[in-house]
Formats: sequence, C-alpha cells, structure tokens
Amino acid sequence: MNVGRLNSKLWSPTLATKCRRKDGAPGVVLMTALLLLAGCRQDMQNQPKLIPQRGSEMFADHRGARPQVLNTVARGQLREDSYFYTGVIQGANGYREEQNLMPFPVTLDVLKRGQERFNIYCTPCHSRVGNGLGAIVERGYKPAANLHDQVRLAQPLSHYFYVMTHGYGAMPDYSAQLTPEDRWAVAAYIRALQLSQAASTKDVPAGATVRSLKDLATETGHPEYASPWTLPTTAIQAYPPVAKEGTPALAPANPADPTIKVPTSKLPAGATQ
Repeated sequence: MNVGRLNSKLWSPTLATKCRRKDGAPGVVLMTALLLLAGCRQDMQNQPKLIPQRGSEMFADHRGARPQVLNTVARGQLREDSYFYTGVIQGANGYREEQNLMPFPVTLDVLKRGQERFNIYCTPCHSRVGNGLGAIVERGYKPAANLHDQVRLAQPLSHYFYVMTHGYGAMPDYSAQLTPEDRWAVAAYIRALQLSQAASTKDVPAGATVRSLKDLATETGHPEYASPWTLPTTAIQAYPPVAKEGTPALAPANPADPTIKVPTSKLPAGATQ
C-alpha cells in the first residue's frame, strides 16, 4: 500500500472539514482554555525588580535602596580639591576656616566672567557698585550688605564664595544659579570692585590715562555714581542682630569652645568638680 496515498486520504480536506464540523467547537474551547491558563502565570508580575521606597527580597537586609559601595566615587563627583567646592579648609583647631586666596589664577577673562555674573545675580540687591542699594531696595526690600564697608573689606575672599553657596540672612544661596567656578569668579570681581573704589594714581600702571570718576559718571548719564551713597526712604531698615541667635550661614572661623558642665548631683561622694 502506498503510505503517502493513505496519509493523504486520512488527512484529506474533506476529512478535516468533517472533523471540524463534528467536534471542532469543543476543540476550540479547549485550546482557548489552555491558552488562558498559560497566560495566568505571574512571571512578569513577580519578576525580581526594585521598587522605590519599598523593601526587597533580593538582599539579605531586605532593603531595596542599596548603600553606596565603599571606597567608590560617582563619575564627575570626585571633588578632590575640597577648598574649590567649599571655600573653607580644616584648621589646626578642628574648625572650618575661610581663606583669603583663590583656588585658581585670576585672569582678565575670569574677572570679566565674574563681572557678568555679578551684574546678573547680585546687582538687584547690591547694585552695580556694590553699595547695597540695588533696584529692589528702592522698592521696599531689606537693604543688602555694603561690600565697601569695613566689615566686608576685612572678610577673606572665600567668605563671598561661602555666602553665595549657602546664603546669608535674607540672601538666598545661589549654588543652583552659579557653578563653583562662577562663584569664585564673582568673589574675585567683588575684590576688584572693592579695590577700584579706594584706588589711587599709584595703583595705575605707568603710561595709563587716569580720569575722574565724576567725569566718567556724567558721560555715561549716571552722575549719581560719583555722589555720596544715600539709602532710599522706601527701604526697610534691618532689625539689629541678636547675638544669641548666632550668625546664619557664616562659616565659623574660631568659635568659642562650648562650656562643659557636670551636674554636681552625679559626682561621687568626696569628689570635687
């Protein structure tokens, strides 16, 4: 017998049609049920994954948030030069200390960058000459610091970087607006601005032309720049500082050691404090 013809006869289209007509519906139902049962597995839902702020069975401590691997640093976050990023160093007495130095050389391009950033972010409060009488002070805002008074002139250079990083009093921090390099550039420009207000002919290089500030201010249409600084009547006077409240956002140079007291009631008999 020809096996091929037999198979062809057994599985002819006519026979297949008869099978489908006779018991095709139950077969389809059974196949559908099997597919549904196979699709009910929870492999996709119960796959090993970490959900934020939840525990996990993947680790022995059952914590989903993993601690940073020891002795590793994220890419771009080495920050080996801590003074460049903080503006303070660890003093011999264990306290943070501000320094009167720049972490990189100051060039004319650095000063121009500092002047640009200063005019954008600092002048609304401090004004372009740094006298603390900016535009918003004339509209009722608390007077900003005068960068030319004896207190600010005596402060080290990194103090300005520290204040821009952390804020000071009513001044918010500008760490989001200014990169560390830009903050240092602004600090350098503040120092140059301070020097310019007290400069003399001796500070001018030989052969350079020296002109009167009054003449330059008049030519630019701002004669008030050469006039005495006056506080607008619309400005709000600041409250006097309260010593016991401390100095907000200021890097402590050499704070007094805290007083340590031992309650006498805890001393053993015969002991003296």
